[in-house]
Amino acid sequence: MNRMKGKVVLVFGAGSVGPGWGNGKAAAVAYAREGGRVVCVDVNGEAAKNTLDVILSEGGEGLALSADVTKADEIRATVDEVLDRFGRIDVLHNNVGINLPGGAAEATEESWRLVMDVNLTSAFLTCKAVLPIMERQGSGAIINISSLAAIRWTGYPYVSYYASKAALNHFTRAIAIEYAAKGIRANAILPGLMDTPHIQKQISGYYASADEMKAKRDALSPMKRQGDGWDIAWASVFLASDEAKFITGIELPVDGGMHVTVAGSLGN
Repeated sequence: MNRMKGKVVLVFGAGSVGPGWGNGKAAAVAYAREGGRVVCVDVNGEAAKNTLDVILSEGGEGLALSADVTKADEIRATVDEVLDRFGRIDVLHNNVGINLPGGAAEATEESWRLVMDVNLTSAFLTCKAVLPIMERQGSGAIINISSLAAIRWTGYPYVSYYASKAALNHFTRAIAIEYAAKGIRANAILPGLMDTPHIQKQISGYYASADEMKAKRDALSPMKRQGDGWDIAWASVFLASDEAKFITGIELPVDGGMHVTVAGSLGN
């Protein structure tokens, strides 16, 4: 299929933090496999290049750039470079996110602000830079990667992560309605229990071993397995494609059905 043919896709957080397929890396490659010209952006320039190398090795076209999504000037420079190279931006994919431990009493002010900056302010800054371009084009699609943690307790004590992802959901809704009549769609994807390099790095400290973490998280899923980066990637391709031309303002759980179970601990 060629669902992204002729489209320029800008993916922030396109690198993987370790071996394997993270959500952003898989999404970037999936967009390219569907014919998109993909700009792979990551704070780690080498990680962005690694993703681009996969795309180029499969005959795709793209660009690798390094940028810190908490810095407006770096985002503007990235967007300018994309326009210089490709002349347009059809899809904005915001994949960057972190979680830091701490409940409401334990989290530090510094960790709270950092998580908010990376998870929420970054999406504001990228949208602020890209929306005027999409408005001039009269079309565009925005995909924000949120989390099941935006709508329920997951068992891990990271209050800033919950709050930032919940805010990202409503930020997405606001954009969807404000720009609906201008040909621009905005949707959020809510990954559930995922087995990705990011998860393995971020929450491994809650378990005695990687095997224990996988076994316990697999057991919690209604499907008795976790999702992977490709589950998020193909959901992203669909929402960014013209197949979803009448879909905007939704939060799509990609979680094996976890969102319809009784809200309880999903952690250890």
